[in-house]
Amino acid sequence: MAFRSDDISINTFIGSGSAVAGNLKIAGFITVHGDLDGDLEASGKVIVSESARIRGNITAKSAIIGGVVEGNITAPDSIQLFQTSSVVGDLCTRKLVLEDGTLFHGHCISLSEETEYQEARSQALDKAAITSSTALLHSTDEAL
Repeated sequence: MAFRSDDISINTFIGSGSAVAGNLKIAGFITVHGDLDGDLEASGKVIVSESARIRGNITAKSAIIGGVVEGNITAPDSIQLFQTSSVVGDLCTRKLVLEDGTLFHGHCISLSEETEYQEARSQALDKAAITSSTALLHSTDEAL
């Protein structure tokens, strides 16, 4: 088995009391203890501690959530929500673990079969694109 740095080491750390505004693209594994206002994309695992607050979408290999996320989470390998977590957004994964007491409001796609997962994910992305385009048209019409 080849050694991969995102399997065992943290590449990026956002500490407690830190606040970041803007989208982040991370190579490898990230753990967040502060606040992020923007989308987070990581090639490895994302850990959101119970003190963390994220307002944006998360895309990663896997995600462990203990804090607050207002946005969609896409993590093909797995998503785990601890009882301290609060997620308002859609989940898309092949393996989902929810502890008792988790607050989750949104839609969920969790299919272990790769082909079914990819097809459902594609349909969900298409639907989201149509929905956001429709919302944009309505907001433009209202502005006129």
